[in-house]
Amino acid sequence: MGGQIEKRLAELGISLPEPVAPVANYVPFVITGKQIFVSGQVPIVDGKPSFIGTCGSTISTDDAVKAARTCAINLIAQAKAAAGGLDNIARVVKLVGFVSSAPDFTEQPKVINGASDLMVDVFGDKGRHARSAVGVAALPLGVSVEVEAIFELA
Repeated sequence: MGGQIEKRLAELGISLPEPVAPVANYVPFVITGKQIFVSGQVPIVDGKPSFIGTCGSTISTDDAVKAARTCAINLIAQAKAAAGGLDNIARVVKLVGFVSSAPDFTEQPKVINGASDLMVDVFGDKGRHARSAVGVAALPLGVSVEVEAIFELA
């Protein structure tokens, strides 16, 4: 296993899944300069979409927070693959979260905290990042949350 970040994941009881393969015509990440741009990750668990629904309608805010956390785990798995190891990540630069939302749902920031909180829990101060949380009408595969990220290489 190895590095400090891997040890922190183990302390948190998190084992990273295999990185999820793209579901359309794109790549899971692009490295340019010292930045890794990770494509949007949805809450895939054991190879299947989970947390299906629309916030404020068919899925609770608490479950959507769990969905965002799952997205973050999948982001970290992609970053590990891209960087050749998590200790090669200098910092989390930015997250952009998309929340499938009923027209009157306004708790997108709380939902995306599920991803943000995990990044700080895993990476410490290097996990603090810029962020956007956006409500949308629908997301791929019917999931409630999608999160993309930018990481900086060490």
